[in-house]
Amino acid sequence: MARRAERGQADRMVKLLAPFSALALLACAPVAGGEGDGQAATSTELAGQFLFVANKRGNSLSKIDLATGEEVQRVDSCANPHELATSPDDKWVALACYGGTTVDIFSTSDLARLRSIELGENARPHGIVWHANGDIYVTAEGRQSVFRIQRPVGEMAAFEFATGKRGSHMLAVSPDARHAWTMDLGSGTVTLVDLLTKRAPRSVEVGDEPEGISLSPDGKSLWVSARGSDKAIELDPMTLEVRNQVDTGAFPLRLAIRPQGDVAVTSDLADGSLTVIDLKTAAVLRTIAVSSVEEAQTRFQVTILWSDDGKRVYVAETGTNSVAEVDYTTGKVLRRLKTGDGGDGLAILD
Repeated sequence: MARRAERGQADRMVKLLAPFSALALLACAPVAGGEGDGQAATSTELAGQFLFVANKRGNSLSKIDLATGEEVQRVDSCANPHELATSPDDKWVALACYGGTTVDIFSTSDLARLRSIELGENARPHGIVWHANGDIYVTAEGRQSVFRIQRPVGEMAAFEFATGKRGSHMLAVSPDARHAWTMDLGSGTVTLVDLLTKRAPRSVEVGDEPEGISLSPDGKSLWVSARGSDKAIELDPMTLEVRNQVDTGAFPLRLAIRPQGDVAVTSDLADGSLTVIDLKTAAVLRTIAVSSVEEAQTRFQVTILWSDDGKRVYVAETGTNSVAEVDYTTGKVLRRLKTGDGGDGLAILD
């Protein structure tokens, strides 16, 4: 089912980008040395901060020094890693091995692999959260479930919670770790999972091809992006009733709420933009052009990640093996950081 979902995504992209002529695509291919393509000067403000990138085509994990913009290390990982998360103590980074059945844990200091946590046949883990409580939560798309992994670097124990929906892909977890929400690509639903009582999950259909998901820091608002209908949708986290719908740019594949809880951005793959949404008013504040419509198919913009201070947005461009660093206030692309092949999942060590 996951493979069918991926093919559906590819078909959708072909339809969206068909109007672009071959000449236009060639003309807009990235040119070395263009605005935002080079490395910025060393930044003392970012000293000690590192960006970790899951390179899904290269089957590798990269560590980038954000002060210099240089990749300082790259190691082989598992097959087709998509998403990753860092531990609360900043010592570890966990990689969801979408092409396999494990969650692999690496040291953030030297990228040495600590262990591979087996989730079972056909797991295809994808969305991952390393919670403040120390546990890892991860979707197992092929098993239609969510796993809770307790003590992932100690005497580990894993518990599986069924979603009952096809392609449970992206994930959000409540601040108190009592509930999780998944975006189910194959079923076109958002699902609420009770992580304590194991009551039956609750699912609702939302928009057209929903995929992105983010929970507000206070846990009171759930936002999802529907890539097929070009909308961001606010839900009541517990009832899953729709509160608001907002038009976004084209094909909003991901959605991320700023750590300060005031705005959300969507990653609009088909036009290379970020749509900025005010969460109090559920209105679009502005659009940030990370690239352009003409460049969109080349860059193939996917994952987005806020810096902890909310000053920057990091945007994975999987087609050009780059991550755009965007200044939130000005909307300017400060630089493009080079990654491994197919850099996608992102995590910051602050």
